[in-house]
Amino acid sequence: MSLRKGAPLAIAALLLCHAMVLFAGFFAPYSPEMQYRLLAFAPPTYIHFVDTQGRLHIRPFMYRWAPLPGSLSEFREDRNSIHPVHFFVPGGEYKILGLFASRMHLFGTDKQAPVFLIGTDAYGRDQFSRLLYGGRISLFTGLLAAAIAVALGLCLGGIAGYYGGLVDDAFMRGAEIFLAMPWLYLLLAVRAALPLHIAPEQAFVLLIAVLGVVGWARPARLIRGVVLSAKQREYVLAARGFGASDLYILRRHVLPQAFGVALNQAALYIPQFILAEVTLSFFGLGVSEPAPSWGNMLAGLQRYYVLESCWWMFAPAVALVAVLLAYYRMFSCYVLNTPRV
Repeated sequence: MSLRKGAPLAIAALLLCHAMVLFAGFFAPYSPEMQYRLLAFAPPTYIHFVDTQGRLHIRPFMYRWAPLPGSLSEFREDRNSIHPVHFFVPGGEYKILGLFASRMHLFGTDKQAPVFLIGTDAYGRDQFSRLLYGGRISLFTGLLAAAIAVALGLCLGGIAGYYGGLVDDAFMRGAEIFLAMPWLYLLLAVRAALPLHIAPEQAFVLLIAVLGVVGWARPARLIRGVVLSAKQREYVLAARGFGASDLYILRRHVLPQAFGVALNQAALYIPQFILAEVTLSFFGLGVSEPAPSWGNMLAGLQRYYVLESCWWMFAPAVALVAVLLAYYRMFSCYVLNTPRV
């Protein structure tokens, strides 16, 4: 089957986005915790190629931001000196995939003039760096939580469909309870019942676990239907007649027929769980400061001054919408049009 128009672009965009957040230390010029207190809510840095004398520069450069006299929230470019933008420069140390230490960054400037591609927040932290590091939590929470939800659905739905009877009734009545409740309110209730003040690493694991447990019901019901049909196939009956164990039949003959449904559900769940993490962190129930997440980065917009004047603080929302649209395009163009056997 050929992908519809637009799907390859969506897949390429998602791969690029996930690669950038996975290697955020290289693409981000600064640590997400580094603060420039005198540059709080500084707007995005302007990149220039022509200086004040009209001379053209091959290498891009910038002017540092300087607060206006008597103001801490308004800035102007100090054009007394230029600061070239260099590529593949040494900087702060970070871990590659959590294993190898490195100091190489894609771009940077001298210490007197930090570069802020999408401005700074209330503490003078680079929004671009925090956007990349925050994407690790927001994007990979969706991926891992969807994997847990689909894995639980595959196991529980497979067992319910294969054995039937009381086992089937117990699992499916539990699934109906989960499906009958609005999942967002259920998620908020479960998360609110757990400790609020925990370390960012623990909050990340907790979010994955809560999202995965809440989302098992729908894939379980769909997979149960596939298993009910598959277990009546002639080759399954023949395998049972030859003395094959239930575990062998499930693993070898029955559950592989449900993998297509499981992949469809995973593709559908990933953007939903990304949005769920952002929502929880926005309301202070997810990953908390100083660790960045797209949700707690957007929490700054709850202040009227930021909402009105600091348009660059909407960058996580723009990134979130772009990722969700890419997932929707991939899902609608590929998964929904996969031929069924």
